[in-house]
Amino acid sequence: MRIAYFINQYPKVSHSFIRREILALERQGFEVQRIALRGWDAELVDAEDVSERDKTHYVLQGGVKALLKPMFQVLRARPQRFFSALWLALRMGRRADRSWPYHLIYLAEACRLLPWLNEFGAEHVHAHFGTNSTEVVMLAAALGGPAYSFTVHGPEEFDKPQFIHLGEKVRRSTFVAAISSYGRSQLFRWVDHAHWGKVKVVHCGLERAFHDVPAVAVPSVPRVVCVGRLCEQKGQLLLLEAARQLAANGVAFEIVLAGDGEMRSEIEALIARHGLQAQVRITGWISSEQVREEILAARAMVLPSFAEGLPVVIMEAMALRRPVLTTYVAGIPELVRQGENGWLFPAGAVEELVAALADCFAQPVEVLQRMGESAYQRVLERHDIDTEAAKLADLFKARA
Repeated sequence: MRIAYFINQYPKVSHSFIRREILALERQGFEVQRIALRGWDAELVDAEDVSERDKTHYVLQGGVKALLKPMFQVLRARPQRFFSALWLALRMGRRADRSWPYHLIYLAEACRLLPWLNEFGAEHVHAHFGTNSTEVVMLAAALGGPAYSFTVHGPEEFDKPQFIHLGEKVRRSTFVAAISSYGRSQLFRWVDHAHWGKVKVVHCGLERAFHDVPAVAVPSVPRVVCVGRLCEQKGQLLLLEAARQLAANGVAFEIVLAGDGEMRSEIEALIARHGLQAQVRITGWISSEQVREEILAARAMVLPSFAEGLPVVIMEAMALRRPVLTTYVAGIPELVRQGENGWLFPAGAVEELVAALADCFAQPVEVLQRMGESAYQRVLERHDIDTEAAKLADLFKARA
């Protein structure tokens, strides 16, 4: 079966889970066409991402001219469908997070998809994230392209479901994949009960090569790593407040912030203000292999997020036999179990974060080893990429 994947930006450091999903589907016999809005000029650190870029069509490469020509071609060839899709695009621009000119651009992007999909012989299109990428494939379907489905991750889709017309996208789709039971419940809120059957739970997954490696002993050094974009929703500022209290209490520790992002300068300023330069290190963007090395060099991974879907990096840390310190938000408690494979604390609660960190640093290595082994077993049960891709494969075949 031939399917197309459409992503806002691909490849991308934080979208390795999409690459894993595509490659797993290809192992199961699917032919997969990659299409993205942007990403052809992104700085990449993984060789696999470089390889994926060479396989990807880019909608915005070539500028406005590359969009206008296929739009006029579709208008001439399919005027009735074009105006029907135009009306849909204008409706999507009403009471939306972006004004109607953006939705006309989405229509032009959908027109550019059509010849690629036709040439490839795509029988179905799947998008990741229920924002503009899903609107583009929905408009492509309205223009006469293949039926579509999409995966919802959160938290962005759940922050503004009415303003991205999430319900309309679900109603017109063949199915929707939610990455957790929590995500499924949020989708149920925005569609009629008659459409609930379309919403399926398909977890993000890990490749066997990632976790099928010899165990690395938990280090004795009191170090934790926080992996993620430096942004408000990941809670790194709260982590620094907790670090200040730990330092004031005389606790020896190290925190590695593995990543980069728009809040780096603010985070660096807070590190300097609290005098934490000796305890806190920022890596900047690093490759998947470097992320693995940072996780293995730590006692545990900490992620004090304020909003999430179900972070892939939690799965990766657990697959490397490291317990996780994180918050009771979204789908996280479906994977992390308090006292068994990690610590859970309320989002935004600095005192509880301090207590969890102090307990982690105080635990004997043997206890952390047991927690890490429990984490490993649980993530393998729930997040094997070939198992999860097989669920998607069945859904694609059933709706072909």
